[in-house]
Amino acid sequence: MMQTKIHQYGFAIALTIAGVACGAMQTANGQAKSEPQPRSVQSGRDPFKKYEPPRLIMKKGGALVGVPSIQVRIEQYKAQKLSAMNARVAAPKPTTAFLLSEIQVVGISRTPRGYAAIVEAKPIKLAYVIYPGERFYDGQLVAIEDSRLVFRKETVYSDGKRDRSVEMKSLRQPNAVDALSAAPAKPAAPDAGLSEQEKKSEKPIPEKP
Repeated sequence: MMQTKIHQYGFAIALTIAGVACGAMQTANGQAKSEPQPRSVQSGRDPFKKYEPPRLIMKKGGALVGVPSIQVRIEQYKAQKLSAMNARVAAPKPTTAFLLSEIQVVGISRTPRGYAAIVEAKPIKLAYVIYPGERFYDGQLVAIEDSRLVFRKETVYSDGKRDRSVEMKSLRQPNAVDALSAAPAKPAAPDAGLSEQEKKSEKPIPEKP
């Protein structure tokens, strides 16, 4: 009887110890899972090396598109004009064949349509009357002011990029030749071109008493 009780107590103690051990193991496992794992930072940089900012790699833009010669541009204009006439649409203006750098402002005037400007195409020495909105080979006339013209210039690159900028052209100042040609001629004196002898001969002869 006594031995049976001892065995029962021993079995109960063993079960208690086993339960405590299982609870301790579960608690340890829970703590292990709850602890944050250290992050592995893979920056690829030596921590003992001085920091250098990353270099910016600039993409190379396209090259500037070359401008054809004036002869080629005039031939292109003639072909466009002929094509427009055949299609019975408005033909392009002659100014579309000239660069902004090839014209100079000769005069500015006011018309029933508003301000108008007279420009001279230096390569062919011809003058044209233009109005705001007039197109050129590399730009367009935006506005006409009292003493200058305002253009919007367009630069084209080989990659298709287009840059737009504002360009001003002032009225051409008259030079010495223009000033002389514009000066009114003075009327010649009645005696101009006569010699002294001819002047004396033209004097009235006094009448004899």
